[in-house]
Amino acid sequence: MSVVEEPIWLTQDALRHLEEELDAIVREGADDDQAQARAIELRGIIRRAQVGARPDDGIVEPGMRVTVEFAADGSHDTFLLGSRALLGADGDVAVYSPESPLGQAIAGLLPGDRFEYRAPNGTAVAGAIVAAVPHA
Repeated sequence: MSVVEEPIWLTQDALRHLEEELDAIVREGADDDQAQARAIELRGIIRRAQVGARPDDGIVEPGMRVTVEFAADGSHDTFLLGSRALLGADGDVAVYSPESPLGQAIAGLLPGDRFEYRAPNGTAVAGAIVAAVPHA
């Protein structure tokens, strides 16, 4: 039985940033466990990279820039739903993992859909999807 790996949607800039990071690790010949683990992680991301924008179908999924409104105070938060390994790889955009409590609660939703989840501290959090557009 083979494992199907989901593509990781990246912009060209994010892919270039990750390739440069991998090249630096290889060039420096880093042999500590942490550097080797990061090199393996980077190779996996680069291998699965799908460059370009996600289809603009409005569905909340990895590779989408998502805006949510929180019910408690009406505040909005906009972030890229994707691998935490992309932090800093694509500018200053915040990255939330699909495996996080919020990421799990909103996956597959459409603008206007409501969500609820328990934060790690046990607090109930509720809100609604405002927008989900491909990350450019």
